[in-house]
Amino acid sequence: MSTRRGSVDMAAASSDGLGTLLQDNPIAVAIIGCEIAFRLVLAAGLAVRYLLRQRRLSNWLLLAVPPVDVVLLALVAIDLGRGTVATNVHSLAGMYLGISVAFGHRMVQWADVRVAHRFAGGPAPTPKARAGAGRASYEWRTFGLALIAAAIAIGTLLGLRFLVAAPDAGAALTQRVPMIGVVVAIWFVSGPLWWSGRTAADRVKI
Repeated sequence: MSTRRGSVDMAAASSDGLGTLLQDNPIAVAIIGCEIAFRLVLAAGLAVRYLLRQRRLSNWLLLAVPPVDVVLLALVAIDLGRGTVATNVHSLAGMYLGISVAFGHRMVQWADVRVAHRFAGGPAPTPKARAGAGRASYEWRTFGLALIAAAIAIGTLLGLRFLVAAPDAGAALTQRVPMIGVVVAIWFVSGPLWWSGRTAADRVKI
């Protein structure tokens, strides 16, 4: 009985801690809300397209996906413009924006193909190449999107730091820029460089 009560108390404490964290970090709430909105709008658009057969309405719904990112950027700018000291959460919002803009279209296509196959007799999704030139090409395309995401994230963070945040309140925004560069470098080495080298080595063996 005491063990169960202890578990309940721990769960309540965790819930209170999470509630306090979200209350003290409205931008974290905004990020979570934007992610939920993205998924809801995407699901609604695909449901209207393939279940209700309303393609035009579906297109309008899917066009509502990009403004979700604009809303997040506006909320971050407003929060910083009020003199709020930038935190890691604000930096996360900038990085989230870059990923969402760069990879959002691919996410929509990924879901569209699978829903069309499941509910509208569309072709089966093409599996990702596991090796060879096809895999190297895939890695280069994905890395190109990663570069776009990094550029958007860095541009957003720098813009918020020097154009919106108070002079002494935005240092945390630029502290994440080197980390983005490191992630991109690791992505390049482990992705397109690795698979291109492996493909070239396989050709030499042949």
